Amino acid sequence: MKDAEPKKQAQYQAPQDVHLTETLRNIILETQGASPIMQKGSGANNTSKNPNAKPSKVVVYGISNHSFASFGDNNAREGGLLATIAECQRDFPLVWVDVEGLGSVDIIDQLANHFDIHTLILEDIYHLHRQRAKFEQYGDKWFFVTYMIEAKKHLRWEQLSIFGGKGFLLTFQEGPLDATADIVARLEHGQGRMRTESSGYLAYAIVDSVIDGYYPVLEYFGDRLENLEEEIMERPSRKVVPRIHRIKRELLIFRRVLFPMREAINSIFRLTPDNFDQNTLIHLRDCQDHVVQITDFLETYRELSSDLMDVYLSSISYRLNETMKVLTIITTICAPPTLIAGVYGMNFRTDVSALFVLRPSIDKNNNLGTKLHDHAE
Repeated sequence: MKDAEPKKQAQYQAPQDVHLTETLRNIILETQGASPIMQKGSGANNTSKNPNAKPSKVVVYGISNHSFASFGDNNAREGGLLATIAECQRDFPLVWVDVEGLGSVDIIDQLANHFDIHTLILEDIYHLHRQRAKFEQYGDKWFFVTYMIEAKKHLRWEQLSIFGGKGFLLTFQEGPLDATADIVARLEHGQGRMRTESSGYLAYAIVDSVIDGYYPVLEYFGDRLENLEEEIMERPSRKVVPRIHRIKRELLIFRRVLFPMREAINSIFRLTPDNFDQNTLIHLRDCQDHVVQITDFLETYRELSSDLMDVYLSSISYRLNETMKVLTIITTICAPPTLIAGVYGMNFRTDVSALFVLRPSIDKNNNLGTKLHDHAE
């Protein structure tokens, strides 16, 4: 037993270095100004809480074919969170628990005990930005990790963890970015098929909402690249260079976040969990197509950002050539007067007369000398 524990720990820690390089993690923390909620440890019980983590806000949704109910902090049933969840599980065929903020470890531990969440899953939930987008199956339960992305003045992203099984779904959101608001609105108005489907279909709807949020990010990059191109062509300056490097860095991060999504969705097709029926898998193919499409756009933008640097250098070289052309013309115009002044300007004999000047002369023996000449002559 003593030898088995280190082996188990090594099996889990081995993939940690595959997710994101240390350089990319530093880029993430530098760009977003965020830090992991939990420090890395050997398990969820050995992690330490970040005091700056946002307190958890929990909302419980009960979903059935004909009704939809939500229970937050203000309208929770007597007995606390677990009692509310238990009653919803008795009254509704599908229960969705949405957790926003990961600072209340006691609440998350209660949910982990109630829904039998594996400690490795808890570690992935707490260790933000330390894993790729992925899908894992744990018996009759499953776990999905993805990232919500928003781009306004700068690129911002947050981890979304989804844990589900028969009759329930849990979502753990890092912060204020919310990809579930549209899903809640559709459930309230009875739109779509989510009220009649399983937890797998609800998870698909959330992932689809996350992927739809990537398209405004593409527009954000497209507009910035277009503005930079116009600025480089009209008024190139040194300020453009750091902006180009910033876009290239953000595109790299976006690619590292997006690229594993294809493998995560492929894992669902490969494992085919019980809660993902054929209808749900068909809809997931649409998500996969969107991910491939966004990836293609992303690669195009990365190439364009690299080309912009070449355009900037070419523009600077062209302006330098234009400047050298003007200087060459000025030099060509000024050279003859300068030559004449250099030859004659230093050879006047003012001690004799202002009318006499020394001119170069050659005698009969071909010896070079000077001879006085009178201008009056």
